[in-house]
Amino acid sequence: MNTGLTLAATLALAAATGNVMAAPTETGRREIASLIGALDGSSCRFQRNGSWHDAAEARAHLQRKYDYLLKKDKVDTAEQFIERAASRSSMSGQPYRIACPGQPELTAASWFGARLQALRTRGSAN
Repeated sequence: MNTGLTLAATLALAAATGNVMAAPTETGRREIASLIGALDGSSCRFQRNGSWHDAAEARAHLQRKYDYLLKKDKVDTAEQFIERAASRSSMSGQPYRIACPGQPELTAASWFGARLQALRTRGSAN
């Protein structure tokens, strides 16, 4: 049996059925790390399932969720990280919230989305 042909056929079948797994690009990994770092480096609090957590606890939680999604090949981009890990509890479905001193409380999806936009704006200015 020609293993090269078998591999090519398997990849073609996977592509046709949408089962091709993709890993985050270097840009995606860098953006996700920056988003997690932005929360960890802040004095903001993170609400999860009705309880408030400090930034270090939030970072550890989000890093665990991100690592899990990576193992399952379910996160390729910063947008997917925000949607699948940083927006809501996968157990209860409740949205996460972020409260920073002197600023209005936001959903985590809004907070991370704004950070991603700022990160990309700064990146395009270089």
